[in-house]
Amino acid sequence: MKRKDFIKHSMWVGATAFTLPALGNPLNKNTSAVTMDPKIIRNDEGKTINVLGDIQTFKLTGKDTNGLFTLIEEYNTPCTMIPPHVHTKEDEIFKVLEGELELTVGDKTTVLKAGDLAFGPRNVPHSWKVIGDKNAKVILSVFPAGIENMFEELGALPPGPPDMEKVMEICARQGITFI
Repeated sequence: MKRKDFIKHSMWVGATAFTLPALGNPLNKNTSAVTMDPKIIRNDEGKTINVLGDIQTFKLTGKDTNGLFTLIEEYNTPCTMIPPHVHTKEDEIFKVLEGELELTVGDKTTVLKAGDLAFGPRNVPHSWKVIGDKNAKVILSVFPAGIENMFEELGALPPGPPDMEKVMEICARQGITFI
């Protein structure tokens, strides 16, 4: 191969190598077509709802992030808990800001304290419980967004003991099952 042909061929192969992975990756969305507005959320801002005893404040939702993620601040008293369940549509990151959270992901249980975080991937059972004698403040990051719609629907249920059949039906639409 002549030097000139080699250089042309090399440039073509190099350009193709950088372009094809981007085109072939289904997770690589062209977000440049949609401009998101910057947003500042103060400590006391956000929409707060009670989701079956789990006090949540939506800081960022899919509307704010073009569906990329949801960011929720949870502030709960000791013994507040979510039983074992599985997500099929989203991954979660738990970051403890205050208090202690006992978190089980898969077959591993650990206590998270202020500053600790844990990753709960989709399709892996997990549960959590506020432990100790202090309230826990936790940032819950959910990827991709959408779960906030389920939380809104659960938060709108009538007060009192929940209709578990209705709760299960709402959660199932989001791809969440309790085990």
